[in-house]
Amino acid sequence: MHIAVTLVLSLSLLLIGFAAGAGTVWFYKPELRQVIASSAPFLLGEELAEQQSVEEYRQQKVELLWNIWDILEREYIEPEAIQRDKMIYGAAAGMVNSLNDPHTVFVEPLHAKILSEDMQGSFEGIGASVNMIDGQLTIVRPLPNSPALAAGLRAGDVILEVDGKSVEGLSLLEAVALIRGPEGSVVRLLIRREGLPTPFVVPVTRARVESPIIDSRLIEGNIAYLKLTEFNAVSDRKVHEALAGLLAQNPQGLILDLRGNPGGYLQKAVDVASEFLPQNALVLTEKERGRPIQEYRVHRSGLATDIPLVVLVNGGSASASEIVAGAIKDNGRGLLIGQRTYGKGSVQSTHQFPDDSSLRVTIARWYRPNGDNLDGEGIEPDIAVEMTPEDMQADRDPQLDRAVQYLQSGT
Repeated sequence: MHIAVTLVLSLSLLLIGFAAGAGTVWFYKPELRQVIASSAPFLLGEELAEQQSVEEYRQQKVELLWNIWDILEREYIEPEAIQRDKMIYGAAAGMVNSLNDPHTVFVEPLHAKILSEDMQGSFEGIGASVNMIDGQLTIVRPLPNSPALAAGLRAGDVILEVDGKSVEGLSLLEAVALIRGPEGSVVRLLIRREGLPTPFVVPVTRARVESPIIDSRLIEGNIAYLKLTEFNAVSDRKVHEALAGLLAQNPQGLILDLRGNPGGYLQKAVDVASEFLPQNALVLTEKERGRPIQEYRVHRSGLATDIPLVVLVNGGSASASEIVAGAIKDNGRGLLIGQRTYGKGSVQSTHQFPDDSSLRVTIARWYRPNGDNLDGEGIEPDIAVEMTPEDMQADRDPQLDRAVQYLQSGT
């Protein structure tokens, strides 16, 4: 699935690339050993395990990589092109990629740090949505009540420099890393604005900014609308607060919009689903390697267990979004409208390493209450409604319109 990225400086994305850096050869040899040692048991087959010990295998493969490294150091025609961090992370990523599991991934330190911050629900920075547009770092919009907005930054502003350092040639993540910083510190951005003859500097005092994951309001026909964009550390609290505010206005029905929501924490999906399902309802089952099947059920009273409910989904609704949508559908609690979901029925754990890189490993499969696993299949909506590029360009939303129609008429 192709995902077009608009990056809030609270990034919600995972990129697997290669870092560049320097260091001495002898500093990295133990690190190479650690990479192979941690994975050798998975590489050994039964026949090989009978012939040689795991330790012997590890030693052989570490020496193989080390010999390749040493030959490159001694013989490669352009020694200045050798980037040792890049070789380390490339070896780690290649090992993980051999599993052909798109959800088991090695993540470099820079990317891992930003991803970890985002999943906490807040970050320290200027609070702006940015994107690379025609190779230029462009502000899509400043977030409400953000330092960027207070400093006068506007949608369409192009960031040329950060504290005197040009962002030309940097990746989106590298530029974000420059702009982020401790709360209370000042970052100076060189801005080019359409209609002005010369660039100008805008000082912005960084602050702690909450990721904008909730949109809630009453829409036409006295219908409550709640959009959730990811399942991070504060999603359950944010959904609870939004529901309390919406239901206090006695709406006729409720639309939960999970379109484009890529997922997040498993437990947060269970917590959010619990707002809509009766107590003891089955949300999902999980099968982990070497362990008995675990059931996740609703263990508390939710706020929206009776109101007529529609869930909007599409091909960008994945993982935790599918847990919630599947539980609502299979328990007969609400109707799904939109397009087939992405199809991710696996659970990942994250291992953090001393250099701040991380490894996300698929450790379990999860199953809907009806027993289906969604890997590669997704969930078919009860009412299929397409959203065309022409709809988006014209600012039309036929999926939302159909949800409103259903809640008003029941058909």
